[in-house]
Amino acid sequence: MAEGASGPVTGEPGSRAAVLGSPIAHSLSPVLHRAAYAAMGLDTWSYEAIECGEDGLAALLDGLGPEWAGLSLTMPLKRVALDLVDSVSDLAVRVGGANTIVLRDGRRHGDNTDVHGIEAALTEAGLKAPPSALVLGGGATAASALAALARLGTSEAVLAARTPERAAGAAEVGERFGLAVRVVPLDRVAAHLPADLVVSTLPGRAADALAEPVAASGASLFDVVYAPWPTALAAAVERAGGTVVGGFAMLLHQAVRQVALMTGREDVPVAAMRAAGEAELARRA
Repeated sequence: MAEGASGPVTGEPGSRAAVLGSPIAHSLSPVLHRAAYAAMGLDTWSYEAIECGEDGLAALLDGLGPEWAGLSLTMPLKRVALDLVDSVSDLAVRVGGANTIVLRDGRRHGDNTDVHGIEAALTEAGLKAPPSALVLGGGATAASALAALARLGTSEAVLAARTPERAAGAAEVGERFGLAVRVVPLDRVAAHLPADLVVSTLPGRAADALAEPVAASGASLFDVVYAPWPTALAAAVERAGGTVVGGFAMLLHQAVRQVALMTGREDVPVAAMRAAGEAELARRA
């Protein structure tokens, strides 16, 4: 695998793209990408959802023809993808995962737009450079959150995980970006409040028990969950008057960057993508 930060080789892309992962049926990515294509006049472009696990990614990539422009990757494919591309951005290497593969001129370029998605979501909510942060969870999304916080100017963070030893990889990512990271058990979160910003990368209702302590601390919240919304944690912080950013904003902005990478265009229609995504979430609710 060739490593480089300059991006994919230039050339005309194909017109077919997809999101891969397992499970993938409820992905919102097709709605977002198709809305972008429609607003950009890319009438020949298509975007689909394909069920694919780690063991099937290599064969799927080998079977793609020149009509393919790119792939979005969800769990559990982000790490294994690093070994299946011809080049990879420095950011994806440092974070330890690629959620995007750009296909051009017969080559595969891996990139990471998750970090950008988090940065953009926090920035548009006025939460750029929180002095201190408490991150809940120790997986790949927590690693991306730590990288984004460091790039925004945060200098230190506490990483709270149910099994602290399993959070070592995420902590290392944060430290790689210059953050001072301290890992603590999730059941001791209250001892590490208040923090300027709490980032929850926990799934579903896993953070419900922390709703009142976090809300009472006066912290702002970024919760990566986007459905069902609001979570108990988000609702509690909103009632307390705190700023809340949901996972849809992250999903939207990482998709915006993916569309730019795959199409080679910068005039990506954020408003159209946001409207389509919000409408679909309302339909599903």
